[in-house]
Amino acid sequence: MTRKTNIGFQIAFCILFSCTNSLWCQLKYPETRKVDQVDDYFGTKVSDPYRWLENDTAPDTKQWIITEQSFTENYLSEISFRPLIRKKVEKYSNYPRYRSGMKVGDFIFFTKNDGLQNQAVYYYQKGLDGKPEVFIDPNQLSKDGSISVAIDGPSNNKKYMGYHINRNGSDWCTSYFMEIATHKIIKDSISWMKYAGVYGWAGKGFYYVRYPEPARGTELTAIAKYPKVYFHTIGDDLVNDKFIFEDSEHPDMSLFAMTSEDEKFLFIYKTPADNYEVMGTRIDDGKPDIKLIFKGYDYQYNIIGNLNDTLFVNTNDGAGNFRVVAVNFNNPAKENWKEIIPEKNEKLEYATMVGRKIIACYLENATSKVYQFNVEGKLELKPQLPAIGSAYGFSGFKDDKYVFYDFTSFTFAPCIYKYDIETGRSDIFKNSVYTIDLSNYETEQVFYTSKDGTRVPMFLVHKKGIKKDGSHPVLLYAYGGFDISSTPFFWSPLYVLLENNGIFAMPNIRGGGEYGEAWHKAGMLGKKQNVFDDFIAAANYLVDNNYTVREKLSIMGGSNGGLLIGAMITQQPGICKVAFPEVGVMDMLRFQKYTSGVSWTAEYGSSDSASQFSFLYKYSPLHNIKENVNYPATLVLTADHDDRVVPMHSFKFAATMQEKQSGKNPILIRISTNQGHGASGSSLTKNIESWTDIYSFMFYNFNLVPKE
Repeated sequence: MTRKTNIGFQIAFCILFSCTNSLWCQLKYPETRKVDQVDDYFGTKVSDPYRWLENDTAPDTKQWIITEQSFTENYLSEISFRPLIRKKVEKYSNYPRYRSGMKVGDFIFFTKNDGLQNQAVYYYQKGLDGKPEVFIDPNQLSKDGSISVAIDGPSNNKKYMGYHINRNGSDWCTSYFMEIATHKIIKDSISWMKYAGVYGWAGKGFYYVRYPEPARGTELTAIAKYPKVYFHTIGDDLVNDKFIFEDSEHPDMSLFAMTSEDEKFLFIYKTPADNYEVMGTRIDDGKPDIKLIFKGYDYQYNIIGNLNDTLFVNTNDGAGNFRVVAVNFNNPAKENWKEIIPEKNEKLEYATMVGRKIIACYLENATSKVYQFNVEGKLELKPQLPAIGSAYGFSGFKDDKYVFYDFTSFTFAPCIYKYDIETGRSDIFKNSVYTIDLSNYETEQVFYTSKDGTRVPMFLVHKKGIKKDGSHPVLLYAYGGFDISSTPFFWSPLYVLLENNGIFAMPNIRGGGEYGEAWHKAGMLGKKQNVFDDFIAAANYLVDNNYTVREKLSIMGGSNGGLLIGAMITQQPGICKVAFPEVGVMDMLRFQKYTSGVSWTAEYGSSDSASQFSFLYKYSPLHNIKENVNYPATLVLTADHDDRVVPMHSFKFAATMQEKQSGKNPILIRISTNQGHGASGSSLTKNIESWTDIYSFMFYNFNLVPKE
């Protein structure tokens, strides 16, 4: 090893390169051991030489991680402007911000981050004019911010608040409970829950879903199976909890338990992925006979509230863009449904029942529009949102006179608004104040044509008055899957790019939920190529319309979006200069063998099926890396505690890319420690570090120096 030089970022990195030229030298990658592993899929032989990297706790895998981390850090540390980027990302992240307003009886809850706190702090206050006090401060639970807290919700009698904690970004969580008025934590806690905590309050306790404790050492890789629903009485020992339900014939099925506000009903949702089957039982008559209410698994049935035996349900059964129907619990057959809010041309993204009204939030070209109806479906109000953007919230109780919602957009820092149910008026409750003048930036929405003629929208965020001269560095970001809608959001690190005359582009590609179930289905299973084609067309639009050139185009996506970027790298290696596949699903033949991967087969298909294997193998990023190809400069991002998309996907992908890269563009992997699935499983410090490296890698490979 040669000592680092100080000549600057244009000089060769002696510790990394096998030659002595400048920026464009060929990297000499660490050698990754290969094994003779070949699988037979319906007569097709598939080599998997890096199978051993799937065992993330094995000593040789741990050593591989250390070697790759060192290799990546050596590369990044030689970028002279990396400290400047860190300073800029930290600056733009440092502002007081508020989210998650919620009214519970006399108390109002919300989160606040003073600026650079690793985790937002939960506050509560009595009434609109009360003094805010700390309810839960996650930053007191760990020195490094590796423990996060999320409030699940209050008991129906508004006496208790449930919350759960996650450690190191893992999806496993433990639920705790606090008496609101006294601010006392009660002794009860529930471990080995997944994703979220308790929503099934009833009487003197609550219903919850718990998994069996996994074998030691397999917590972050084993498939989560056999969830069960129990009832726990507050103050009682867990061993006395009453077993309620399990689906032993389908142990991979996820379960979710919730009760109605009046505690008449318990509902149990069963889901393999994004569609549901709903079971239910009356819990107010002492006859807990669980029956089928909505048969799965072709549609979604979101029960938003009830009046006596009438359930109000937001569903896409019979309405691809969703509608609200009234269903009698005792006679839930479809022929007995009463339509309350008919389907519109726009997608009904979500609906809530509060103050004996129905508040419906629609998506109009991926931006929020809100309407208020009475329980008979009569339109009463069309609340005006603060700007074009995204609104979340509006949840509360039947006796509430006002509720809260969060509003944000690309150039609108997140704020909490109080919404008056009688008048439809919105007033700022807590206002985030950003560090720079956001009026200097703007968002435009353009529409482009995909390969098959489909019209696709795309948001572009940039400084006002930019010229279409091909000079702009661009970050093209998308998701495209699981019926998830990509709507405007405030992302403070973006302003590092924007202040450098850059553009953030986000297309609403198929596979998402922006235009209802038809849009989703057009990008799933055997139609996944539509997702990739939509993204390719977005990149082409940006180049063809002189926003940028290929040498200044970067692409990024996380999770399912990481799969998208992996497919772009392998299908269209010349699409961009720089690529960031983050926590991506890269091995489409083995994803179902780990943690929650089996639940994605409804979206992707499974290599266990001959017909589905065929289309999965055709686009699987790992299996389509070819030799003698100059791939883009690629920084693969993953985390050691990601138990949703386990890091083996990124490990095997990066090792194969390094093996087969024929060009001079670097292929690196960045492996975060004590971190989970993307930003949601991370602390602010970790996010700042991540964005520092992303921008450093991006600008360096664009051959651009960021402004001071």
